[in-house]
Amino acid sequence: MKAMPSFSAAGLRKNPSLIPLLAMVGAGGIWAGVYILRLALKSPEVSWNRKGNPEPWQEYDKKQYKFWSQIDHENYEHPRPRF
Repeated sequence: MKAMPSFSAAGLRKNPSLIPLLAMVGAGGIWAGVYILRLALKSPEVSWNRKGNPEPWQEYDKKQYKFWSQIDHENYEHPRPRF
């Protein structure tokens, strides 16, 4: 399969208006790849180490997510059931 001539180096010299289009498509692809990697590595729902940390969501049990909060997160017991 032959590439489209407008996306080659010679074609981009003839049509320089395609350069921002290719840059945005490339940046969007890189952003999507980085976001998927972040979801795979940083989400508490994903566990890559079953033996060392089988339930990673338990690490977030008593963490404070707001800059200022009236709840003492150190001693707060959430009414949810423990499994």
